[in-house]
Amino acid sequence: MLDDSARFLNALALLGISALLTFAFIDQVVFFDLPCPLCILQRLGFALAGFGFVLNLMWGARPDHYALSILASVAGATAAGRQVLLHIVPGSGSYGQPLFGLHFYTWAFIAFTMIIIWCALLLAIDRRLPLQGKASPGHENAGSAAHSVAPARKLIVVFPVAIFALLVGLNALSTFLECSTGICPADPSHYELLR
Repeated sequence: MLDDSARFLNALALLGISALLTFAFIDQVVFFDLPCPLCILQRLGFALAGFGFVLNLMWGARPDHYALSILASVAGATAAGRQVLLHIVPGSGSYGQPLFGLHFYTWAFIAFTMIIIWCALLLAIDRRLPLQGKASPGHENAGSAAHSVAPARKLIVVFPVAIFALLVGLNALSTFLECSTGICPADPSHYELLR
């Protein structure tokens, strides 16, 4: 796969994760639907999965970067799956309002699964990735590809990374405000540091 195609597909994945974090943050701030501890773990899973795509955008696509996104997605899907199982029994209640008939934790499980599939597809079609530490023929400098990008192409790297970094920072700040330095409440109703 051409370097520009890999960069575009990684930027697209990062923007998708940023959209998920934006939606969760808007729901928290506008509708005052504070995230539970499992929700916070899911947001952390999205942040770590996105970091794998950031590494690909900044330093070129590598299998270990995709591995970070896959492992973070497995951890996030585990937290989301746990929350789905907590509320799967009829009458057991749920957490938050549903969106198109599914709760956010169910959508998170679906999104983590899609990230894993996306990474697997990118790994399968990207033939220029180094195998066992060796670069493919003709791609010895693939790792430094992001540094030799023309200025017009840098926007495809800088824009998604900046948005993602801002959202991760805002989510980290809101988690600190909600939980302070202690254990996050199971059913939060207010920000601990703003009391």
